Amino acid sequence: MSKTINRFEDLIAWQKARQLTNVVYRLSASRPFARDFAMRNQIRGAALSVMSNIAEGFERNRIPEFLYFLRVAKASCGEVRSQSYAAFDVGYVDDGALHSLLAKTTEVARVIRGLQSSLADKPLGTRHPALGTH
Repeated sequence: MSKTINRFEDLIAWQKARQLTNVVYRLSASRPFARDFAMRNQIRGAALSVMSNIAEGFERNRIPEFLYFLRVAKASCGEVRSQSYAAFDVGYVDDGALHSLLAKTTEVARVIRGLQSSLADKPLGTRHPALGTH
């Protein structure tokens, strides 16, 4: 039996995106990363974009719009992943932190992709409050 999702906070994709944002903020709060305002703000913005787009898409109440925002959220995961390499390359994060960020972004992208797949089978005009997909 599937559980109906009534709030974006109930979505596993949003929960994992929130965790990713927390990790990014924690890692980018330390020097010298914290003092590179451009890179710090860029990676934080990308992480925030993941969770924000999941929430915004859900609140639109239409499957096609939700799918669009999930694509944007998944793309932002790629942005965080790319910026993680840049942070590593300039010495802002160590090997362990890099692998943690890469694993987290990959996990969030995988969960978003699963949500996209479950929604893609629904009729396009469907309102999603009956999102009994999870």
